[in-house]
Amino acid sequence: MAPEFSHFNEQGRAKMVDITDKQITNRQATARSSIYVNPEIYEKITNHQFKKGDVLSVAQVAGIMAAKQTSTIIPMCHPLPLSGIDIQFDWEQNHDSYRLLITVFVKTKGSTGVEMEALTAASVTALTVYDMCKAVDKGMVIGQTYLIEKTGGKSGDFKRTDL
Repeated sequence: MAPEFSHFNEQGRAKMVDITDKQITNRQATARSSIYVNPEIYEKITNHQFKKGDVLSVAQVAGIMAAKQTSTIIPMCHPLPLSGIDIQFDWEQNHDSYRLLITVFVKTKGSTGVEMEALTAASVTALTVYDMCKAVDKGMVIGQTYLIEKTGGKSGDFKRTDL
């Protein structure tokens, strides 16, 4: 049975879901994105050679800021008091390119989940890497962005098993 969509009012128009009666629980979400870069960009990032600054440090701060601002850019998201945000980076070499994996962990204690905050942070982190490196190569590719897992809330836990 498909879940009932709750973002529509009785007139079929968009509304923000009322979470007044939802239980306050610990909630966390982990999301991932990635960006493929050429060897020159990889070398410049890892050797801190960009004039704009430390690419990963700037991207990490941008991702944290994005998580905190999610409700201002995603119309039906509730503003949430986030209690923790962490962004981690890992490199993979793929033949003639490098893939930067971006993993975001977001936590709160509240009435709704933090999946959108984690996904937004992962996306903005990748976009910031692109922005800081585009002078070297505009051909970078931002990879899939997806939820890895989430805990807490009425819908229960979720853990991606297909990757």
